[in-house]
Amino acid sequence: MYKIKNKEKLFIYTGPDGSGRKTVAKMVATAFDMETVISYTTRSPRHYEKNGEDYHFINEDTFKKMEDNQEFLECVEIDGIHYGIREEDIVKAFESHNLVYLTLNPEGTEKLKQMYGERVMRFFIYADRDTVIERQKERQDNDQDIARHMAHYDETMNYKNSCEHAFENYDSPQISFQVSEVIEEFLERGFIVTDY
Repeated sequence: MYKIKNKEKLFIYTGPDGSGRKTVAKMVATAFDMETVISYTTRSPRHYEKNGEDYHFINEDTFKKMEDNQEFLECVEIDGIHYGIREEDIVKAFESHNLVYLTLNPEGTEKLKQMYGERVMRFFIYADRDTVIERQKERQDNDQDIARHMAHYDETMNYKNSCEHAFENYDSPQISFQVSEVIEEFLERGFIVTDY
């Protein structure tokens, strides 16, 4: 397992599908020198998703091989779909950046929190059920995908109180600003100046 060094920090965005967590995460990253790490998944890309930008889309066999080779720092299976974060990707991201962010489901988020403890800061980004459905329709997710996401809505929302910070995303730029303020404050607190 990769050991996170002194000033290195993982920021994880989680929450229901359609809550806008990826949008918020990307906006916040531009305010700081943040690198992202993209998950691998066995599901098919949605029409608006790009391979290598949203996910690394791979087939079951490739995923299984990577799993057998212990390439994943964490991996989960949800509704028969596999998701995983490759350890090497985290190592590479930290080579050039102290701050790295990921967008994960609660299962993956919890696994990394258990591994890295206080080195992980979790942001739970959510919206009410109707808003989430509306956003999924706007991005033209099919009914089957929406139903699958919504089947996990309550379970995902239960994770909110476990996270260090939670924001209802009614307006992405506004929420990104609030998240940035939290990170700014944390970073200023985190740097200790010692005079000899």
